[in-house]
This record gives sequence, C-alpha cells and structure tokens, in this order.
Amino acid sequence: MENTVSSFLPVWACLASLLAVPLIVIFRKEIFLRELSTFTAGFVKLGFVIAMLPIILEGKVITTTLVPAISGINVPIEFRVDALGILFALVASSLWIVTSLYGVGYMRGLKEHSQTRFFAFFAVSLSATLGVAFAGNLLTLYLFYEMLSLATWPLVTHHQDKEARTGGRTYLVFLLGTSIAFAIPAIIYTYLQADGDLSFAGPAILAGNDLGYLPAVCLLLAFAFGFSKAGLMPFHSWLPGAMVAPTPVSALLHAVAVVKVGVFCVIRVVTGIFGIDLLRDLGANLVLCWIAAFTVITSSLIALSQDSLKRRLAFSTIGQLSYIVLGVALLHEFAVEGAVLHIAAHAVGKITLFFCAGAIFVATGKKYISQMAGLGKQMPFTMAAFFLGSLGVIGLPPSIGLISKFHLVLGAAEAGQIALMVVFLISTILNAAYFLPISYQAFFPSKDAEGDLVDTKFSWDAVREAPPACVIPLVFTACLTVGLFFAPNLFLELSNLFFEQVK
Repeated sequence: MENTVSSFLPVWACLASLLAVPLIVIFRKEIFLRELSTFTAGFVKLGFVIAMLPIILEGKVITTTLVPAISGINVPIEFRVDALGILFALVASSLWIVTSLYGVGYMRGLKEHSQTRFFAFFAVSLSATLGVAFAGNLLTLYLFYEMLSLATWPLVTHHQDKEARTGGRTYLVFLLGTSIAFAIPAIIYTYLQADGDLSFAGPAILAGNDLGYLPAVCLLLAFAFGFSKAGLMPFHSWLPGAMVAPTPVSALLHAVAVVKVGVFCVIRVVTGIFGIDLLRDLGANLVLCWIAAFTVITSSLIALSQDSLKRRLAFSTIGQLSYIVLGVALLHEFAVEGAVLHIAAHAVGKITLFFCAGAIFVATGKKYISQMAGLGKQMPFTMAAFFLGSLGVIGLPPSIGLISKFHLVLGAAEAGQIALMVVFLISTILNAAYFLPISYQAFFPSKDAEGDLVDTKFSWDAVREAPPACVIPLVFTACLTVGLFFAPNLFLELSNLFFEQVK
C-alpha cells in the first residue's frame, strides 16, 4: 500500500495558468498588465509545484479526485503526483517563466501580431501539460493529452499564412489521428482487460493479467499512445513541420510540452500499464528498443543535412526523445533513471538552442546555418550560450547531459544490450558532428587572403545582440545546463525514487 497524502496543491498548480487566461485577454490593450498576469501565474504555478516537492521526496504520493467515477465507466478524473510527475512539473513550470520572458522579447522585437492570443494559449498549454504530469489514471492522462494538442494548435498556426496552415493541418492530423486510431482502442482494451481499473496507483494495470495471444497488438496500440507526440518514426513528420511557429512556440514544443508529454506517456505506459516484470518476461520491450534505436540514428543523419537551424534542432529533438524511450524500454535501473533524468537534461539544453536560434533571427533575420559564419564576434552571449546548450544535448562536460547519457549508456551495458550501447555512442558522435561546427564557424570563420569571410556573403558590422528579454533567458538556461552538472542531486534523487516506486 503506497503512502498517500490528500491535497489540492496539484489542482491549484494546474489551474494557476488557466485562471490567468481571462486576465491576459482583459488586459490585451494594457501590455504591461497582460504580461504581469503571465509572469504572476508562472511564479504562482512554480510555487505550488515546489510546495509539493518535500512531500514527494519523503517517498509519499499526493492524490486528489477532480470528478468522481462517471456512471457507466466507473473511472474518476483524478490527480496522483509521484516522483516522475513532480520532476516533469518542476521542469515545465520553471521553464515556462523563462520562455514567457523570452516570448516578450521575441514577439516585441519582431512586432508580431495577435500577441494576446499567443500568451493566452501559452498559458492553457502549460495547464494541460501539468494535467498530464499529475494524471492519476489512464483516462485522466488521455483527456489532458488531447487538451494539450488542441491548445498548441493555435500556437503552431500563429502566422496564419499558407505555410502555417499546412504545418497546422499536419500537426492535428498526426496528433489527433493517432489518438483516434491507437490511443482510444488501447484505453478500451486496457479497461476491459483490467476490469475497469485504469489507475496508476499500485502495481502496473496489466501486470497480473493473462494477455493470451494479444500482447504484441496491445503493445503496439499502447506504445503508439506516446509515439506521435514523442516523434518516433514513422510518426515524426509533424514535428519539423511545426517549425513554422514562432521560436518561443518551438522552444515550448521541444523542451517543455508536447514532445516531452509524448515520452512521459511512453514511460507511464511501460511502468504503469504493463510493468517492468511483464515486459521483461514477454521480451516485447526489445521491439520498442529497436524502433527507438532506428529513430536515434536516422534522425541524427537527417539533422546533418539540414541547413535551416530550426529544422536541424527539430530532427535533433526526435533523436533525443528516442534516447528517453530507448532508456525506459531497456527496463534496467540505470537506463530508466537515465531516461527520467534526460527529460530535464534535454529540456534545458534544447530550450537554450531554440532561444539562440530565435535571438539570431530577431537580430539578423537569418535562419540558415550557412549564413551564420563569423556571427560570434557580434553576438558573443548568444553564440556562447549556443555552445553550452550544444554540450548539454551532445552529453559532454560540463553539462547535465553527460550525467543522463552516462546512465543510459551504463544501463544498456548492464542490461547486456551492447548493440544498443553502441547506438548511444554513435549518435553522440553524430550529435557533435551537427552541432559543434556551428559554434566553431561562428567564432573562428574561414577567411581569405584579404581577411574577408569565406563562408558568408553577409557583413555583421551593424549586428548586435538581440533585445535583453531574448538574451537573458538564453544565458540563464545555458548556465542552468552547466550548473546542474555540478548540482544534479535533486533530479538524481527523483529519478531514483521513481524507479523504486515502479520496480
């Protein structure tokens, strides 16, 4: 019997950003008050999450029921906050504040239209993200999962031009289409197999069930629940297409919400629906391992060929999320802990890189890597932060990414999966190959005999750093990537505690 504490803290944490939406709309003509509402909600949300942290670190679980069991279904809408949920909520709520500040600088710097709508749906998206993090059963998880898909669609289509509409259609087709085709049948199947018990409390839902001849079908259905948002191949093409959105949205999608919700759902499926022991006995986890491994290598190779900086970052994200899926599918203690830890490590590294991409666009109007040689002299803070963010994603010291990837590699070795360990190592080399040359050419560009830049036709003499509201967040997250390398104890403790709760 797990040690539970009943509290409305997760409800208030989830509602904090949602309740800010009316204020954001009311103050649409009072820009200072509109943005003050956003930041106030962000700090309040983070405060509620931090208030829950000591309870979780004591090994307890926070629960609360939102809606009692619906007649005929007998499944309540409920929250259950464990170590995995609080880690995800801590990352999402803290980075939302940073992203909001960056969004102010970016949207003002480019004089973007419909800024009120932008910040309003930003707030709704974070509310849905925390709803997923705190979901106490499969039905609650699904409801907030779909809420997030719908709330982020206006952000993806923000520019409202032909390219944005095309990207938005692809976004909805993949996210809602896979839900209808895979997630809903998976939930119904699980409901019938488990006699109506969809709760994540206690043993895994299907751990003690005889699946008969349907384990492969059930696995494919349930894993697809997270495949679309996680961006695993072949359900990945929506993610590069979503790069038509403003950069703060891209940062939100890749570092805080949507794709992280996808891998979060995969972790819940593995540990909360099937359980580590059942998957190990069936050997079905290896199917997921090799799908993820294929995605890791293929996406990294595609990233090498991308000249658009945001598209290179998008394909990098696909590979990095596959690290998390591969780690949890290995079912080994170090690998599962590394997968959970990589949620935070990838978040701070990748959001830094997207912030830098947006700052470069605001300052120069350039979005292609081939146009950025020599930019380091005029934008030293941005390009230095890009370098540090790259180290975090590659997994090199001094960055938190080294610690999470070390756990993943060690977990693969301890599990006896040497081939998968090699996949991690090869992909790390590919990560370095598509990131480090960008920083090198920015600070040490090739020059001809007259001292002119060889790799670009542009002169950066008049270029300066982006507005402070853009630069401060990217410097902060870059420092966070390094700082967590020296102080990773909180995230390590939460990842260890989660494995103890599910093993």
